[in-house]
Amino acid sequence: MPDGLTTLTRYTIEQEHRHPGSSGEFSALLNVIATATKIIANQVTRGAIAPGSGDGVPLHRRMDAHAHDAMLAQALWTGHLSALLSEQNREIEPVPVTQRRGKYLLAFDPLDGSSNIDVNLPVGTIFSVLRCPDTDRAPVAADFLQPGVEQVCAGFTLYGAATLLVITTGDGVDGFTLDREIGAFVLTHPRMRIPQESTGFAINAANERFWEPPVRRYVHECLDGAAGPRKRDFNMRWVASLVADAFHILTRGGVYLYPYDTRYPQGRVSLLYGANPIAFIVEQAGGAASTGHERVLDVRPAELHQRVPMIFGSRNEVQRIQHYHTESEDGPRFDASLFGQRSLFRRARG
Repeated sequence: MPDGLTTLTRYTIEQEHRHPGSSGEFSALLNVIATATKIIANQVTRGAIAPGSGDGVPLHRRMDAHAHDAMLAQALWTGHLSALLSEQNREIEPVPVTQRRGKYLLAFDPLDGSSNIDVNLPVGTIFSVLRCPDTDRAPVAADFLQPGVEQVCAGFTLYGAATLLVITTGDGVDGFTLDREIGAFVLTHPRMRIPQESTGFAINAANERFWEPPVRRYVHECLDGAAGPRKRDFNMRWVASLVADAFHILTRGGVYLYPYDTRYPQGRVSLLYGANPIAFIVEQAGGAASTGHERVLDVRPAELHQRVPMIFGSRNEVQRIQHYHTESEDGPRFDASLFGQRSLFRRARG
């Protein structure tokens, strides 16, 4: 490793030194999570030759299970956690009574975008760390029902051409790349910032007919480009991987929309281990994250696997979209019929 590079271990120790009286538990927990994601990265890169390839189970389901098991195997025994919540399990996973229980809760999606595995597109692990409200009793599901503003830490690991770990503890966002030669995450993207302005957006255009009018208005204004009200051209992309789109926005700017639609009134992004950690990261990088109607981090969870609409990225673009929602509900209404004569794939008649 070249001199001067900072490993995740060194980074967490230096952060700890900035907080006199720190017990070291949190730093140790971050390194445990990082170890789990290294194991997951190794499984992901093996693809179809990973263990169990002959059992008839689809690849993405096997990888989901491997990732879930890797996180549990690394995190349950450490003594830093009281309980875990995984996208793979309906109920929480309390730390066994035979192990020491810590003061933190971990919510995670072990392999976001796992359906992309079959076609070798990026996938990732998303995680959120909360404080356990009461460590004098056994943890319960309600302990996880905290709004996103209560998060102690959030992060995601992106498994792509390189394995990248992005984290925030509420003091900016830092990105690390896995150096496979030394087996350590190395700081490569310090103090990540999202530009306030953007000329890119990510949305699944196939769902246009199910969108609310404010979202259709925003997308069509972007598609009108320099000839439309925005007076500039936009690019559209959609990876169908939350972590891949989030990292793209962190490095190049843009806005991601997985909005409310008429088929899924509750939304599609998991709040506790998807929307909240991504929103925390995005806000700490200078961006914004909204459901279209309210700040994501202010949403009060009602159930473990609750889902919400999510729009995040460059602050000015997110605020514009939220304003369109407010205008549609409370102010002068724009004419939604303007969008009835064209779609994303047909030229407007004129």
